[in-house]
Amino acid sequence: MAMSGGKDDGSPMMEMNTTPLIDVMLVLLIMFIITIPVATHSTDIDLPVPNNTPPPPNLIKPTINKLTLTREGLILWNGTPQTGSELVRDLKATLAMPVEPELQFQPDQDASYDLSAKVLNIIKGSKVTKFGFVGNEQFSEFDKAAGAK
Repeated sequence: MAMSGGKDDGSPMMEMNTTPLIDVMLVLLIMFIITIPVATHSTDIDLPVPNNTPPPPNLIKPTINKLTLTREGLILWNGTPQTGSELVRDLKATLAMPVEPELQFQPDQDASYDLSAKVLNIIKGSKVTKFGFVGNEQFSEFDKAAGAK
């Protein structure tokens, strides 16, 4: 019986027998696979310690200030028209409070982009931390023709 294409005439084989090498490689591969640690997909997060004391009553319902921009170019602070300097004054006053009230920004659908950008820069410069955009659903149909899909 000839091995690996050799001849039966007794002459030496010229090719190397690779079957044992392949067997050793497969055994090593299986050993490496077994010894690899199981990959974990977790991230360690330091969670805050729960505080069972109830918050003071003034923290339960914080004051919410609403800043609205109209299509006429008015800045309304809780419905009262203001100028840029009055807005800066009121924003600084809210930062001086023990609990910073939330500031809700709602530009009218037809409000000037330039005025919106200026007011947002004033808010950013005042270092307000509790800030949110409200009424964004009015812009969901922005620049769509009536009846277009």
